[in-house]
Amino acid sequence: MDEIRDIVLAIKKGEVKPIYFLMGDEPYYIDKISDFIEQTVLDEAEKGFNQQVMYGRDVSIDDIVSAAKRYPMMADKQVIIVKEAQDLSRNIEKLVTYAEQPQPTTVLVFNYKYKKLDKRKKLHKAIAKTGYIFESKKLYENQVADWIRKILAGKKYKIEPKAAQMLVEFLGTDLSKISNEIEKLITILPLETIITDKDIEENIGISKDFNNFELKKAIGEKNIVKANRIINYFAENPKNNPLVMTISLLNGFFTQLLLFHGLKDKSKNSVARSLGVSPYFVDEYFLAARNYPMRKVAQVIALLREADVKSKGVGANQTNRDILKELLFRILH
Repeated sequence: MDEIRDIVLAIKKGEVKPIYFLMGDEPYYIDKISDFIEQTVLDEAEKGFNQQVMYGRDVSIDDIVSAAKRYPMMADKQVIIVKEAQDLSRNIEKLVTYAEQPQPTTVLVFNYKYKKLDKRKKLHKAIAKTGYIFESKKLYENQVADWIRKILAGKKYKIEPKAAQMLVEFLGTDLSKISNEIEKLITILPLETIITDKDIEENIGISKDFNNFELKKAIGEKNIVKANRIINYFAENPKNNPLVMTISLLNGFFTQLLLFHGLKDKSKNSVARSLGVSPYFVDEYFLAARNYPMRKVAQVIALLREADVKSKGVGANQTNRDILKELLFRILH
């Protein structure tokens, strides 16, 4: 996020590069930077003649270069934004000649999602010299809750750890989806609200009592009654609680638990760092480790792999409800 802040500050100061090549696996920041350039480099009066949006599937590199070489009309600069530029990946190296000597009065922006330029090739080297290359990397799941907290802090809100984790469990690592849900929340809740699991349930529709986060906690505590209630709820609401996601999250939890057993330093902060979790949740791992010795954890991971195979219709003719009930019974007994 520091790099993004630097890009924004430079543009605000008028230090605008002739080429911005925005690439990588996380589209959220690519869109944010591109939108910022689209909204701020030119004023409203200049945009009519000097701002153009192209789409990679509809144009060629020659079309883009031809447009980029034109001079702006009654303005200091023109802005050309190429969205879905990854559709040009087969011929993207044809941009080398222009990139080596870009038109100084043009700001050319490429939104090159889910792909990256080869650093060994001429185009990457040329743009790195004359323009700016930004790589937008996907966050790991254990980084997303902290990202949520930072985004909300910038908007003068706070969020409880459980509420943040509920968003991660439900929405995964898709920052665009999470951002959309955050925007919904802050239009409803007053400034400086501390967002709770109840707020998430009431405004986003994620149950605060029946979700993968609570299932993981119940299993860690060996709370058989609570765990069974949750999986029964899942069985009644399969679209919102897909089995593949439940198995994946439980596998992640028991993999962390296996790592926990192997730690020499089991101080709270060390465990949080090693497992990539908030210190708020560390006590749950201490309790789960007492309930599941290392040998049992290894067995559970094997059970989860078996259930994953069954859920894909291999070697068993069971419903998802039956697979989940059998899995839970074998974990807890």
